Amino acid sequence: MVRITDTTPEDPLALFAAWFKEAEQKEPNDPNGMALATVGGDGMPSLRMVLLKGFDAAGFVFYTNLESRKATQLEAQLKAALLFHWKSLRRQVRIEGPVSAVSDEEADAYFATRPRQSQIGAWASDQSRPLEGRFELEKRVARFAAKFAVGRVPRPPHWSGFRVRPELIEFWQDGAFRLHDRLVYHREAEGWRTERLFP
Repeated sequence: MVRITDTTPEDPLALFAAWFKEAEQKEPNDPNGMALATVGGDGMPSLRMVLLKGFDAAGFVFYTNLESRKATQLEAQLKAALLFHWKSLRRQVRIEGPVSAVSDEEADAYFATRPRQSQIGAWASDQSRPLEGRFELEKRVARFAAKFAVGRVPRPPHWSGFRVRPELIEFWQDGAFRLHDRLVYHREAEGWRTERLFP
């Protein structure tokens, strides 16, 4: 198990990749599940779970309906926080940073990999808006399934992704008697600066 030690990688993405690989092997459900925090126009924070769909030096990517509450908040504020909590590994990673939209090419490529029913669902769901009942949703699913009965399902114009570019990444490792290990990376012009925090 890759632990936080006094010798730390210069690049936090290398440490995240190692932890994420272990989570994929050992976390029983959705190792790519992450809490996404946004801020509304009234200054009130909002939090929900989404799925990480890719990460690299440019940032952490997820996809959603662009007319959803989270998307409209992201487009208004252009900043977010993420939290991975891998309970079975007794670890968590916090990320904060600015947000940008993924390219149409990236969104098209990812959408093409989704199961067909999930593609249909992206067309059928008016995400975050009032729903009269389950039957209304089922009717919409049936309507779009019929519309796209033959051939590929195109990506809806209201569906795409966002990338969170990390300015801060904190790694937290459970310790005995609540004496946890905390290692924070801060992005600076010349690279990353690290500091350790009291538990």
